[in-house]
Amino acid sequence: MLEARILSVTPENIQPLVELSLELWPDAEAAEERNFWIKTLASGSGAAFLCETAPGQYAGFATVSLRTDPVEGIATQPAGYLEGIYVVETRRRRGIGKMLLTAVEDWCRQKGCREMGSDTEIQNRGSQFFHKRSGFEEANRIVCFRKTLV
Repeated sequence: MLEARILSVTPENIQPLVELSLELWPDAEAAEERNFWIKTLASGSGAAFLCETAPGQYAGFATVSLRTDPVEGIATQPAGYLEGIYVVETRRRRGIGKMLLTAVEDWCRQKGCREMGSDTEIQNRGSQFFHKRSGFEEANRIVCFRKTLV
């Protein structure tokens, strides 16, 4: 197991979350990510966690929100929702994802959640494997469509 610690993200240490978010979602905008998480953290409707492996070195993050709207496969509200989890590729398979998920689960329990939801893209087999190995059960599969109206 890697020597690491999980940190709650605050406005003071938000920059590593923004940088790692852009690795997971390269089409995102840094300023939008920063502003979204500053507002979310201030509202208490979500949380984010970083895995620090050495001072100032981060190997991954997890983000979670509190949902009161219907969540696929979830029967209780509020529900925690794993919005994103990412571990730097060279640090994978060392328990970091599990550590981050444990922090998310603890936050959800503190918020009164009895269930958690999550999703991943249908082609992301690595994420599907991680979810199943972490105790998630598949709730549904969908194919989304779009149509341009001229």
